[in-house]
Amino acid sequence: MTGQGPSSIMAERRRLTNLAYRLLGSLAEAEDAVQETYARWFAMSPQQQEAIESPGAWMTTVAGRICLDQLRSARARRESYVGEWIPEPLPEPTGGTPADPADRVTLDESVSMAFLVVLESMTPAERVAFILHDVFGYPFAEVAEIVGRTPAACRQLASSARRRIRSAQPPPTPAAEMAGIVREFRKAWEAKDVQALIGLLDPDAVAIADGGGLVPAELRPLEGGERIAHTFVAFADRVPGITLLESTVNGQPGLVVQQEGVTVTVCAFAVAGGRITRMWAVRNPEKLRPWT
Repeated sequence: MTGQGPSSIMAERRRLTNLAYRLLGSLAEAEDAVQETYARWFAMSPQQQEAIESPGAWMTTVAGRICLDQLRSARARRESYVGEWIPEPLPEPTGGTPADPADRVTLDESVSMAFLVVLESMTPAERVAFILHDVFGYPFAEVAEIVGRTPAACRQLASSARRRIRSAQPPPTPAAEMAGIVREFRKAWEAKDVQALIGLLDPDAVAIADGGGLVPAELRPLEGGERIAHTFVAFADRVPGITLLESTVNGQPGLVVQQEGVTVTVCAFAVAGGRITRMWAVRNPEKLRPWT
């Protein structure tokens, strides 16, 4: 007998949401995966539930496998996605009770937009092995059960994922420095000052927008600081009455673009050498639900 009542089972929800969001890069899909995990638990008889030695470990295994299946089918879905696919941005916690799935995700470097984008380049098995072992500290024997490979193979998967992270991630910029650069970017964008924007952007900067085919957005990455600066000023000219707000996006300094009080774009940044090297502008309204 495990002595796991419904309340201790429900207490797993935050941990499972944290895991599923890092695995899927989508809050909506993470919430569905967690719901499905609970549905499978509650579909069992009390005798079946009592036979499970560690319900928490059982739920992790089930959620991990659901996410792995999701990632495999997501690859095909994302190939047919209109334009670029960017992970779903997370707002700052509201500080209330975590009824909202967004408030259940702990914001650390493993949910920064730059980190999630690198995770997108991994195979599903690499991503699951890496997140479970390196981020959540699960031993490879447990990871192997979820991924369906040997512990040695999972060790290899996590190792190749680590190499990808290392080669793609610049040294972290202190939050205060990054916030200052994002603030200057906001001021220059508000002033429609092309030269100031060019000065803040790395000459080889890349900006990616995600409209999901539901709202206008650049379908391909914008390359080069000058081109990005002109495009952002043109956007401000074309869309009247926008308000730019500094905000925390996935735990890091970012910007929120509002039109008549409605969030229409969330921008995340990567900074290296005192300049913006990457920008991600999420415009797909389905990914902005936690921001409204």
